[in-house]
Amino acid sequence: MNTVNQITLNQSRGVERIIKGVATSDGAGVKLTRVLTGKLQHRLDPFLMLDAFGSDNPDDYIAGFPDHPHRGFETVTYMLSGRMRHRDNAGHEGLLEQGGVQWMTAGRGIIHSEIPEQKNGVMEGFQLWLNLPAKRKMAEPWYRDISSKEIPEYVTTENVTVRVIAGMSNGVAGVVTREETEPMYLDIHLPTGASFSTAFPALHNAFIYVYRGTVEVGDTPVESHRMGILSNAPQADGVTLTATGDARLILIAGRPLNEPIVQYGPFVMNTQEEINQTMDDFRNGHFA
Repeated sequence: MNTVNQITLNQSRGVERIIKGVATSDGAGVKLTRVLTGKLQHRLDPFLMLDAFGSDNPDDYIAGFPDHPHRGFETVTYMLSGRMRHRDNAGHEGLLEQGGVQWMTAGRGIIHSEIPEQKNGVMEGFQLWLNLPAKRKMAEPWYRDISSKEIPEYVTTENVTVRVIAGMSNGVAGVVTREETEPMYLDIHLPTGASFSTAFPALHNAFIYVYRGTVEVGDTPVESHRMGILSNAPQADGVTLTATGDARLILIAGRPLNEPIVQYGPFVMNTQEEINQTMDDFRNGHFA
């Protein structure tokens, strides 16, 4: 693991708003917290949804997510703990294990299942929905399983460990890039008292989700199980975070598409007419 020097920012973003998230269930009753909801889709464009799940009670997750469809966006599933088996109607199958990521482009349509491959223990992680631009919503479905050892990591001089799932941070490139949305996805582990800085464009929308401890952005604390939406300031060239105790969080940023968003359940298109066509295609078995 490389040790790198952090960038010195001209100005850090602040926290615009803190979001608690909504307890819900999905799939066959999997309990989770929906942090990024439909009400925030335009504010956090190109991101459509973020679910956080975590439990050591098998009853909360064991039924998983049986066959269900998607069209028009990408899903990014990051496992902190546990194992999940993926199968889809394009013939793909993979096992997502602790520390790994599955990046799936639903494109013109896919039907898949995500079923836990464990009967006991902790199942914890995140699923992020990343929008596709209009020109790519009907692209061929695609997916990649990324093992934990494939994810680049670095340590700063303040002993902050950073896993770079997507984008670029302090000169370290992540596993995945996307030309239109330019997503950055970091998993950051800060020891007590450490600070961390990384740059990203001023026009990108960005947020953090703290899943252990508390971090401060400027004078604003963001506690565990809270999202902090980062302010859009033209002069800001990134963000600086400081841990008051040992803390872990994900930092996500991306370039907004500035396109209409029309969602019906697992389908996200640009117009109602496209949603109607999607429903017809699904009913008529065209998600093959």
